[in-house]
Amino acid sequence: MDRKYIDRMFKKVLSGRQLDFKEASGLFCLSRKDRFSLFDAANRVRERFRGRGVDLCSLVNAKSGLCSEDCRFCAQSGSSRTKIKRYGLLDIKRILQAAGAARRSGAKRFCVVTSGRRVHDKREFAVILDAISEIKRRYPGLRRDASLGELDEDMARDLKKAGLDRYNHNLETVEALFPKVCTTHSFRDRVRTIKILKRRGIEVCCGGIFGLGETKGQRVEFAFALKELDVDCVPLNFLNPIAGTPFHGNKAVQPLELLEIVAVFRFILPAKQIRVCGGRQQCLRSLQPLMFAAGADSMILGDYLTTKGSAARDDMRMIKDMGLRV
Repeated sequence: MDRKYIDRMFKKVLSGRQLDFKEASGLFCLSRKDRFSLFDAANRVRERFRGRGVDLCSLVNAKSGLCSEDCRFCAQSGSSRTKIKRYGLLDIKRILQAAGAARRSGAKRFCVVTSGRRVHDKREFAVILDAISEIKRRYPGLRRDASLGELDEDMARDLKKAGLDRYNHNLETVEALFPKVCTTHSFRDRVRTIKILKRRGIEVCCGGIFGLGETKGQRVEFAFALKELDVDCVPLNFLNPIAGTPFHGNKAVQPLELLEIVAVFRFILPAKQIRVCGGRQQCLRSLQPLMFAAGADSMILGDYLTTKGSAARDDMRMIKDMGLRV
């Protein structure tokens, strides 16, 4: 594989045709010296299909820890022994305060996130619905997102009615690897919720996390699974091995490897929003600005669920320095 191969794949994508599995896999077989040619081509694909704008999403961990699920990468899961804050659902006032701070920081989207497989308590779900409605009323320019675990048809309908724009529900990894990552629910369980969301007309934010032991072939397989589901936004997370989690001993994804993943996903999903999320600071380190040069067009602004993020002003400066706009 060489630069001529990259150029052929680039021309195919720009012509509106789609790469097949073998062609996409070839982009993971490039020599180290050709990786930057791949990044440049992915950047041009992004500019062609997504423009030069960067979508920013901020989130609030509205319910932390206390989770019965055993996702082996997660600091909030029942399988972890981590030193994090654990608390029940925040009240509406604190959720609205977080939404206001997100808007002031420059975020376009605000996501209400709760731990757990789903929201079982009807009173808690009512609080979340009221919070989404109030965010819509107070901050009309701020898009409303949520990540509350599994949903049924009625819950999705109520969220849509309250003013929810987009819902995050990650597949995490390929179906074959999923049982090694989580045993308390299945890959199919997650797909079920995604299909409910699509039936209810709610945008779907669905991606996963890398560094769980997947092969490069499985990374391509994962991208094609998301393509088949026709999700709207693809959040790419990268394992930040946290002490106390079962995956603490996993090797972190290296900077150029991370950028390669972003670039290949851009080739496979040229018109989709690709958001770099958890682990970018730890895995990219000094190469963070290059995530845009490798094809990303979105990122999380501010803190994550249980770990600190970058200062919003620093991320805004990075976007401006890259010649992009919010």
